[in-house]
Amino acid sequence: MAPKAKVNPKPSPAPPPPAAQSAPIEDLFSALHRHTQNFEYERAAKVADQVLAIAPGDEDALRCKVVALIKSDAIDKALSAIQGSRHLPIDLRFYEAYCLYRQNKLHEALEAIDGQERNSMILQLESQIFYRLGKMDACMESYEKIQRFKIDSLDIKTNIIAALVAAGRSPEVQGTMDALKVKASSNFELAYNYACSLIETKKYADAGQQLLSARRIGQEMLMEEDYADDEIETELAPIAVQLAYVHQLQGQTQEAIEVYMAIINRNLSDASSLAVATNNLIALRGTKDVSDSLRRLDRLIEKGAGAKQFQIANGLDVKLSTRQKESLYSNRLLLLLQANRMDQARELISALPEMFPDSVTPVLLQAALLVREKKVAKAEEILLLYADRFPDKSKPVFLARAQIAAAAGHFQISVDSLSKITDIQNMPATVATLVSLQERMGDSGGANAVLNSAIEWWKNAMTEENKLDLIMQEAASYKLNHGREEEAFQLYEKLVKSRGNIEALLGLVMTAAHTNLEKAELYEKQLRPLSGLKQMNAENLEKTPGAKHVEGTHTMRVEVSEDVKKAKTKKRKRKPRYPKGFDPANPGPPPDPERWLPKRERSSYRPKRKDKRSQVRGSQGSVVREKHETATTATSVSSDIGPSTKSNQGISSSSKSGSQKATTHEQPKASSKSKKKSRK
Repeated sequence: MAPKAKVNPKPSPAPPPPAAQSAPIEDLFSALHRHTQNFEYERAAKVADQVLAIAPGDEDALRCKVVALIKSDAIDKALSAIQGSRHLPIDLRFYEAYCLYRQNKLHEALEAIDGQERNSMILQLESQIFYRLGKMDACMESYEKIQRFKIDSLDIKTNIIAALVAAGRSPEVQGTMDALKVKASSNFELAYNYACSLIETKKYADAGQQLLSARRIGQEMLMEEDYADDEIETELAPIAVQLAYVHQLQGQTQEAIEVYMAIINRNLSDASSLAVATNNLIALRGTKDVSDSLRRLDRLIEKGAGAKQFQIANGLDVKLSTRQKESLYSNRLLLLLQANRMDQARELISALPEMFPDSVTPVLLQAALLVREKKVAKAEEILLLYADRFPDKSKPVFLARAQIAAAAGHFQISVDSLSKITDIQNMPATVATLVSLQERMGDSGGANAVLNSAIEWWKNAMTEENKLDLIMQEAASYKLNHGREEEAFQLYEKLVKSRGNIEALLGLVMTAAHTNLEKAELYEKQLRPLSGLKQMNAENLEKTPGAKHVEGTHTMRVEVSEDVKKAKTKKRKRKPRYPKGFDPANPGPPPDPERWLPKRERSSYRPKRKDKRSQVRGSQGSVVREKHETATTATSVSSDIGPSTKSNQGISSSSKSGSQKATTHEQPKASSKSKKKSRK
């Protein structure tokens, strides 16, 4: 904001002469204007304090101070300045809400702007708060109101596309971009958001190309703005993570792991991209190396202070979306269950409902914990209670309950859960599951009722992909296999008359053979004859007795031509492979055939004769006397020669002892390895 020079209308208690008062304030406002134009916000805040010291309560100076503090990221000081001026008739609620938004106090920020006129600035802040809270429908409503002001801002258009993708409305992105008259190549943020919409619509190849285009546009734009190489890499880190995610979705697991590891090892200053890369890498690993995955997640999740039991480390609570934080906590809980750390898992699951009150994930994770503790009935109970309490979120809950019950053998509970999901109840996969569950309970009538209900529903369904033929085909096959030939015949006949399906015609002939032979023969004529059966007479085949079974072994002699015999007897000659340096022309003496046998077992082995000259002869006293004389001689020699005798004794002892000799030869090897390590 560019401040204007003015004199505060409220004079101080002891005012100086008017001429002396106006001059310094005008100079201060001029300096304040100069600092804001030069983006020197810290100096601007100091000058604003000087103005407020002379003229307390000046509205322009106070607004300039608050904006300068916000621009210099001194959010706490800006909020203190706002709260300290509540007694003044100055409306600073917008700035207060923005400061609370920057502090991630989102609900307090919404309360601060409640009741204010919904101008473009308020709506932009409101949309950002809703986006961070994960309330995408409310966020899109705010952006729709902003468009009424006809503000031609590329940043707002970029945010609208991001909100559409986050709200799950990716198919609307292209139409919205056309309505906003903006292209994906306008900036790299918009290109990135458009690529995210392509990912949501499962156009992975197009998304990868769009991400590469976004990276190229971003490099060109940031280089023009004189960004350093490391700053460019940090700014484009989300694009690199998203490219790895595309590889992951395309099944290119190794490529995705390499990109994730490269991003993590570079340790970029973009903490949010590092967190997402770590989470995706852990999800890609699954149950492999659970301990390492837990260590990586423990660096991102730490114990909270005060009311918060857990929080995201490194200030990521502000940078990550609610969906991303929920994914981090969910993966950590699943890893704790895999590692069998039940106490830590219980502690974490108790904190999740308060952290994500609008999400269904906490109750699903709680059910997973109970199943791991073999409390299946309790898990089914809490899921049913949650579904009854929140009907709009009941679909994933009933699906989880059906899966848990089916795995535990509670087939009736599984059938009841699936039957309560009305929007998928008649889908082919759901119908097949219900029929299978009914069969496991031995209720073929219930399975038949499921099929009949699905057929009636698809007859009246107004959808592009009608599955009536598929359901009727499977229903007819089921009825035929379970003794309901009349019903199966009617279904097959309807399929043949409506579609002329060859499979339905085959089923109709098979069914009619049980119920009405005349119709079976009539429909059999519609089958196309097989080319290889024209020369065969069916009547003659019926008169033949067929193959006879002969007990015991029976050998059959088969005549083989001479060419085949020669081909079998002819063996392929392979060129022999000789050892390196071996000359087949001069092979030398043949190797010893007993070279693999121990020496004692070879025919050439001869035991060594004992040296009887070292045996002791004579009386015991003479031997002691000889030893004493030898020791005396050795002592006198050592006193004359000095320290060098130690080395001589060492050499002589090594020549006698094989183990000591081996030790001396092993020392140079150890030193050479240590040198190699030091060079590395």
